[in-house]
Amino acid sequence: MTLERLAATIAARKGADPDSSWTAKLLARGPEKCAEKFGEEAVEAIIEAVKGDRARLTSEAADVLYHLLVMLAARDVALDEVLAELERREGTSGLAEKAQR
Repeated sequence: MTLERLAATIAARKGADPDSSWTAKLLARGPEKCAEKFGEEAVEAIIEAVKGDRARLTSEAADVLYHLLVMLAARDVALDEVLAELERREGTSGLAEKAQR
């Protein structure tokens, strides 16, 4: 799966030289900067969704997924953990799930 390969690449870059990779540079700047960058990309995706530009939304959505994985890696949260949480919620109404929180 593409997301799993991407998550593995991001994990592999965690200790790399920040001058050798954008991912390593982001991770070296710390979890807070990774979270900030994720937020910026999410806002850009929202803007494209509102504008209705499918191609730009697709591109921004890819950026959001990448930066989400970087943010998770910065806090040592594995993609598998997120997928397991989604599986746990599968078949549960969103309204019921929110009420349980």
